[in-house]
Parts: sequence; structure tokens; C-alpha cells
Amino acid sequence: MKASILLCHNNKGIHRFAQRFGVTAYILHIFFPAKPVASNLTKEVTFIMRTIKLGTSTLEVPVIAVGCMRINSLSKSEAERFVRTALDEGANFFDHADIYGGGACEEIFADAIQMNDDVREKIILQSKCGIRKGSFDFSKEHILASVDGILKRLKTDYLDVLLLHRPDALVEPEEVAEAFDTLQSSGKVRHFGVSNQKPMQIELLRKYVKQPIVANQLQLSITNATMISNGINVNMENDSAIDRDGSILDYCRLHDITIQPWSPFQYGFFEGVFLGNDKFPELNQKIDEIAAKYNVTNTTIAIAWLLRHPARMQPVIGTMNIERLKDCCKASDIYLTREEWYEIYRAAGNVLP
Repeated sequence: MKASILLCHNNKGIHRFAQRFGVTAYILHIFFPAKPVASNLTKEVTFIMRTIKLGTSTLEVPVIAVGCMRINSLSKSEAERFVRTALDEGANFFDHADIYGGGACEEIFADAIQMNDDVREKIILQSKCGIRKGSFDFSKEHILASVDGILKRLKTDYLDVLLLHRPDALVEPEEVAEAFDTLQSSGKVRHFGVSNQKPMQIELLRKYVKQPIVANQLQLSITNATMISNGINVNMENDSAIDRDGSILDYCRLHDITIQPWSPFQYGFFEGVFLGNDKFPELNQKIDEIAAKYNVTNTTIAIAWLLRHPARMQPVIGTMNIERLKDCCKASDIYLTREEWYEIYRAAGNVLP
């Protein structure tokens, strides 16, 4: 499989999304061989994917990030089809981590997409490092070694984005700054971010790191929305008013750091999905009702709920199911009303003060 992608600006059919979200939207024209055999015939399929700027960078990214944590559960042909479908849908941003499958997920992805210089120019690669067995490690030595391993497995010379994966209690921000400088000057990493960090942890890094922090990957879903709830319940004596994250949502908006919600369909800490779950009858009834209105699936509405927030988030979807992947991407085309957003929020058991 070999794909070429042409990005075209200013299509009238997507102006309304650009105006509502203050973003640039692209149409992706994707060309694939009609047959995997020697043939000059091609077919053209056009899909729309809304894009945003990643943090303060100039990097335009699709509003849906494709998480590759479970790509090692697919066969070679399944992985190839999955990656091709993502590109067909305009989702050319792929999220990795050095610990996913012990590194195997990055290797499988590179093989599935048939990585070469031409392919590399048409995709956006993000990976994460810092988690080790039984510990976290943000030392300069570990960061540099991790990136070298990531690049080797992905068969590329550079990462578009590197995230520090969960906070390291023993972090020396001066070492992180040295590592980032080395990676940037060598061309191995173009943009930097964090994962699961609170405002003061980011501020500590920013004291020493000169590169902008463009993204923060955080757990967030309709049922795991404490970072939203504590802002709604200010000055209230209830559990929802407890600030567990240092107002990270407002902090990221103030500093133009893109929030990348992970596990957007999960409740608890990997306890399961809330869609179609008997534990959430009212929520599923409301989501299904709104999905029917827009003629989409419940999966689409769950992602659209995150995209409706004005923080301009980029959800990281982890599904390896082709149809669910397509449903997630359709959320780019859905703009929930304020009333619908709050109806879903309340149906998840959240009470407005």
C-alpha cells in the first residue's frame, strides 16, 4: 500500500466548523492503488477532517488522534487495513509510547504503514517515554536512549511530538531541558509535551525548558470528567467541588496547551466502557437519543461531547475496530448544542449546583 495525500484549504463545506472552533479545516484527498498488483489505475476518496493547531505550535493536527497501544493485537493484514482506514478518514496523527507492547506496537505500525520518506511526510507521529518497569524516569540519559529506540522501531528520523509519560517524582528539570535541547538541535524531535501532569509540575518544567509544552495527555471522558466538574462546582460542599488536578483544564486553556483526552470511552481506571453498559442506563438512553437525531452511533456522540468543549481538545482513540474508528472520526462533523452537551453531562450522574 502506498498513499499520497493532498491538503487543500478553504473548502466552503467546512467553513462553519472553522468559524465555530476558530480552527483551520482541511480536506484530505487520499490516493491508493486500486489493486495491490502492478497497475496504473487509482481511485480517489475524499474525506473531511477538522484540524486544530497543536498548542502554540504551527503544527496542524486532526481533531482525532489514533492511539496505537493495542495494534499488537492485530494480524499483519488487519494492522495494514486499520492504518489505511485511519488515513482514509483523514486521521493521520498516530499516538505511540515506548512501553506499548514493549516496543512491538511501534514496529508493527511502521511495517503496517510501510514506512518510507514519502509516507513519513504525510503523517504525524507522537510517542511517549518515561515509564519503566516499577519506576518512572525523566533522566537525560533515559529520555535520549528512549527516543533513539522509538525512532528505530518506527523507522523514521524524527518525531513530530514527544510526550513525557506520567510524572517522575525524582525529575530533575534541568536534565529534561538538556535532553529536549539535544533532541531539538539534532532534529530528532520537533515538539514537546507531557502526560498526566498538573499545572505546577508543568510550571517547574517551564522554568528550565525553553521549548513550548504543546500538549498534555489526560484521562477524560463523559464519566471521568472531574476536571470539568470541579470548575462547575466552585465553592460548593460536595465531592464534585474537590480539585484533584490543580485546575489543569483552565491552566491548559490559559497557556494554549492542547489537552489530549485518553480513554474517552472508559469509566473508572480501565474498569470498562460506559457505552452500552447497564451501569449507566440514563446516560446511554440520552446518548442514543441524541445519536438518533444526528443519524450517527453512540460512539460518535461520545467523542463529539469532548470535541464540543471550547478547550479544542484532541481525543486519543484506542479502538482497533475499523467501524468504531470510522464512527470516532465522524465526530469531527458533529457540533452538539449547549443543551445537548449538558443533558449528556447530567445523564452521567453529574448534578448542577
